[in-house]
Amino acid sequence: MGKSAAIVLYVMFMAVVVVGVDVLFFRDRFWERLMVNVGIVLVFGAFYLRFLKHP
Repeated sequence: MGKSAAIVLYVMFMAVVVVGVDVLFFRDRFWERLMVNVGIVLVFGAFYLRFLKHP
C-alpha cells in the first residue's frame, strides 16, 4: 500500500471516530463536542507525527 493511500485511510478512520463520538455522546452539546473533536484531532496528529511520519 502506498504512503498516500495509508494517509487517506488514517484520515478516514479519524473522521469515523469523530463522527461516532459526536453521535454517541455529544449530539446536542455544541461547545463540548467542539472541544472533544479538537482533542481527538490533536491526539491523531500527535500519533501520526510520533509513529507514522518517517523522516
